[in-house]
Amino acid sequence: MKFLLEVDLDSTDWDEGTTVQELERILRYWGGNLRHCEISPGDGQTLYDSGHQEVGRWTVTTE
Repeated sequence: MKFLLEVDLDSTDWDEGTTVQELERILRYWGGNLRHCEISPGDGQTLYDSGHQEVGRWTVTTE
């Protein structure tokens, strides 16, 4: 199994400083939230930035 967290940096309008802040926030928020999620193949959730824009997804795969 693999846990994949993907953020599409090309789809954002973040600058260099904002990118680091947003990634820190995403990792902190979603890392803390995982205790409330099932972790089995097929599970996943959409990731949002601080402006509530979709920027990626985490998923669990069998590979």
